Amino acid sequence: MKKGQLRLARRERGYTQKDVTSLTGIAQASISQYEGGKRTPYIEVFITLAKLYNVTLDYLVLGRE
Repeated sequence: MKKGQLRLARRERGYTQKDVTSLTGIAQASISQYEGGKRTPYIEVFITLAKLYNVTLDYLVLGRE
């Protein structure tokens, strides 16, 4: 996973971590750990976030369109 890509995608869409928690049910602490590179999300989480941010999995994981 490209470090910082999850945070970048969230910020580009104007969401806070709290917004993402409300929209997905993913705990804010988990989102913070994913964005900080302390934990790697399961593929299901990547899919949920890709749909929410309207980006591809390649964008989230590899940082490319």
